[in-house]
Amino acid sequence: MVTKEDGCPVTLNHSVRLLNGKQEINLCEEYLGKVVLIVNTASKCAFTDQYDGLEKLYAKYKEQGLVVLGFPSNEFGNQEPGDEKQVQEFCRLTYGVQFPMFAKSHVKKANPDPVYKTLGELTGTYPKWNFYKYLLDRDGNIAGSYSSFTKPTDSSLEKKIKSLLKQNSETTTH
Repeated sequence: MVTKEDGCPVTLNHSVRLLNGKQEINLCEEYLGKVVLIVNTASKCAFTDQYDGLEKLYAKYKEQGLVVLGFPSNEFGNQEPGDEKQVQEFCRLTYGVQFPMFAKSHVKKANPDPVYKTLGELTGTYPKWNFYKYLLDRDGNIAGSYSSFTKPTDSSLEKKIKSLLKQNSETTTH
C-alpha cells in the first residue's frame, strides 16, 4: 500500500465534508484501524433499498470495527436530485441510516472527487452505477470492490467483512 510520509494510506488520506454540514472529517484520523465499506449512494434508484442492508451490516459489525461510509451521487440517471438536507432526511427517515454520510460526490472516472479518484486508480474500476462498493482492511488496503448488484446482505461480501474483522483483531491483540 502506498502511504504518505505521515503513515496514512492513500485510500484514507482525504478530508471530506459530512452530509448537510460544514464539518470536515479526516478519513485517516477517523477510520484507520477499521474495516471500511465505501459506497456511492442515491435515493431514487432501483438499488436504493440497499440502504437497509448497509445499515444492518453497520449495526451488526460496528462494535467489531466495521464502518460504512456513504457518498451520495447524482451522476447516474440523476437519481440523487435533492439537496443535502433532503438526502439526509430521506436516509434517516426512510432507512434509519446511522452510518456516516458525506457531501454529494462525483464518482465517475471522467471527473471523480479525490476519494473516488484514488479508489478508481488503485482498483482500475470506477463505479458504473449507484451502490458500487469498495472494501478496505484496517490498514486501508483495498480488500475488494463490488458491483451495484452485490447486495450488502450478499454472503460472500459478509464473509469477507467477517474475515477482515477477525483477521485484523487477531493481529492487533498479539
